[in-house]
Amino acid sequence: MKLMHTMLRVGDLQRSIDFYTKVIGMDLLRTTERPEQKYSLAFVGFGGGNRNGEAEIELTYNHGVDRYDLGDAYGHIALGVDDVAATCERIRAAGGNITREAGPVKGGDTIIAFVDDPDGYKVELIQIGTLDI
Repeated sequence: MKLMHTMLRVGDLQRSIDFYTKVIGMDLLRTTERPEQKYSLAFVGFGGGNRNGEAEIELTYNHGVDRYDLGDAYGHIALGVDDVAATCERIRAAGGNITREAGPVKGGDTIIAFVDDPDGYKVELIQIGTLDI
């Protein structure tokens, strides 16, 4: 088995595509329109996504729904990056909302930061060279 994708319900599909592509730096891999079923999909990811062995994020817009209650069970999506501080600066310059600045995780040495996507989903940035796997 392998992880294929994570699905997020979004309130504005284009706004979310713009965030994940223009702010985070992912590629828009494909879209699907299902007007009879009243939903639209966009898949974003790095390195070509599933066809190259990488996981994807499925952005799902249910027509007519512009907001979701995120609840308290959702945690975050984690992205590995070479330099968390530099990535935060790039994201900030592109209009992203950094909610936790780059620094070591409490009680450890792994360098992390957090950014919110337009719907309030948390995205963790993890500096790959500091991660103890």
